[in-house]
Amino acid sequence: MTSSTLTRLLEEMVSEGLILASGFGPSSGGRRPILYETNPEFGYFFGLEISRFSSSLGFFDVRMNPMSFTRWRMDEAMTPERVVDHVAANMKAILSDHKIDPRQVVGVGIGAVGPLDRERGMILKPLYFSSPGWVDVPICKMIEERTGFPAMLENGANAALMGEQRAMRGSKPMHMLYVHASVGLRSAMMSYGQIIHGSIDMEGAIGQMIIQTDGPRLNEDGNFGALEAFVSVQALEKLAQARAKMGGQAWTDKLRVPPDQIRYDHLLQELRQGNPPVEEMFRQAASYLGIGLANMINMFHPEMVVLGGALMNSFDRFYETAIEIARKNIYYYPQYEPVFTKGELREDAVATGAAFMVWKGMKIQ
Repeated sequence: MTSSTLTRLLEEMVSEGLILASGFGPSSGGRRPILYETNPEFGYFFGLEISRFSSSLGFFDVRMNPMSFTRWRMDEAMTPERVVDHVAANMKAILSDHKIDPRQVVGVGIGAVGPLDRERGMILKPLYFSSPGWVDVPICKMIEERTGFPAMLENGANAALMGEQRAMRGSKPMHMLYVHASVGLRSAMMSYGQIIHGSIDMEGAIGQMIIQTDGPRLNEDGNFGALEAFVSVQALEKLAQARAKMGGQAWTDKLRVPPDQIRYDHLLQELRQGNPPVEEMFRQAASYLGIGLANMINMFHPEMVVLGGALMNSFDRFYETAIEIARKNIYYYPQYEPVFTKGELREDAVATGAAFMVWKGMKIQ
């Protein structure tokens, strides 16, 4: 590129407000060069996470600096209409607080639990939502009509992986695996820096990986012996309930709830109190997850594996056990071993990655 062409392009970007002159660099004998930087006020992006336990809304400038984050619980009252109203009200408040004209908002990225129809911007039929109504939801259309901002949809695991890769851009990871273990199991893969999409949304496919022939299944639609029947919030609840009914579990007496009413929050309470039978349940689940991770790693051979979700953060031994079992079952180990991490963004990964998706698709007029 000639210096005259470069100068013209820089002048155009300055006039459009995309970049700013930020000072002068050191001289190498002639005039000191002008330094430029991106203009953080050129445009703004919202990132919306829609998940089962909680959802969140992030607000970012053009440098992808987070300017605001808000999170709320997804209870029985959080129907699609209620969520959209809540999101719209928070967007309005955020823009008002930062004194930003809505016309400067480039768009809204949405990272949601699948299955999805990304092309039509629809959430199809996700499992385990507390509120009814989350079936065939045209979420992009609802957000656009309520806020006036264009919206893009991606499944939450893919969005989280995009966010984490950007946060780790200093180490330049190109081949990555993301696994989220919580109410369900979700995964995403990236090769040469690009998200791998299947012909249909495959976010929850890892949960249907068969790891025990003729084993149990979590629900009527799942495979027998699938990973989700051993590693998920529902799987742990069902196991605890079954053991409580069989008797011999002294910790159930302390809960003061019938076996059928034992929930994940009760199990977390017992974990915090160092209850050995509950700790063993979680370690066993982590071991099964390690087998599932090894299967995916042996198939894909990523350089980095990011692990997220409520189970990963339940207690330290869960994460440690999962990666220990995975390492023992990796083909070519120890010559080949991916880096395991809980990520840089963690619970903010989905909203950040969703906003980044819009950032990457931003069109400069």
